[in-house]
Amino acid sequence: MAILANSTAILRSHRHLSARRVLDRALRYALLVVAALVVLTPVYLTVVNSLQPTARLFTYPPKLIVTEPQWDTYRRAFEQASLGRYLFNSLLVTTLITTGQVVTSVLAAYAFAFLRFPLRNALFLLFMSSLMVPSEVTIVVNYETVAFLGWLDSYQGLVVPALATAFGTFLLRQAFLTVPRELQEAAWIDGCGHLGFMVRILVPVSRPAIAALAVFSFLMAWNQYLWPLLITNEDRYRTVQIGLKMLVSHNFDEFNVVMAGTVIAAVPMFVLLVLFQQYLVRSLTAGAVKG
Repeated sequence: MAILANSTAILRSHRHLSARRVLDRALRYALLVVAALVVLTPVYLTVVNSLQPTARLFTYPPKLIVTEPQWDTYRRAFEQASLGRYLFNSLLVTTLITTGQVVTSVLAAYAFAFLRFPLRNALFLLFMSSLMVPSEVTIVVNYETVAFLGWLDSYQGLVVPALATAFGTFLLRQAFLTVPRELQEAAWIDGCGHLGFMVRILVPVSRPAIAALAVFSFLMAWNQYLWPLLITNEDRYRTVQIGLKMLVSHNFDEFNVVMAGTVIAAVPMFVLLVLFQQYLVRSLTAGAVKG
């Protein structure tokens, strides 16, 4: 009888634990669904409003389902704002800035993580202190420098001031510090120098952090507005964010066209996030589980 009672108690305990786990999992999924709705609802409304006639945008209750999509709004937005040229400029400038920030951040982070030189920690703290300086503080100096070099209305004026980032250096340095020193010693035994170790071993091992930096750099560069507006006067050098502003000013009474332009400008960012989603998750969860 005692054995039967113990078995019954254990069975009840397992059932209780199973029910609790199911409840915890259900609550987690419910929170995830709510968070997804909060994030995706504005995106869905933007797409829906871009396909609705202007008259339906002001009806109450609002129309949340498109019955007769107006695809012509995308053609009008693309043509009226010259989004083809602006998208090309943004893609070119953003690609160059992202590549430059990744390369400079890898080199600087390797120096701060693996090299030994005088005042290394002090220089790193000084380097990181630049994160506390708002970009608006340096924009006048950067503009004067670009104007002195004759880089107004040019791609180099859009790209060069953003080729280095203290945030990227900090992010990759922290990732590099998690790499075992034994890998560097083994590389030296095999005849690899600093460059060989960095390219063949360190960069492949740190791909999640580098990919996360690339995504952040791309998003920041793609959404730039003030700096391209300040140093460009010709349409052939202006970026898509300026094109959207011009679209708003020319179509202030046609919100569906403005929404269509917004969707077009956002497509590259969504594609990038989908392609690099796994690397972002790995970089955010790195170090969360200790083996």
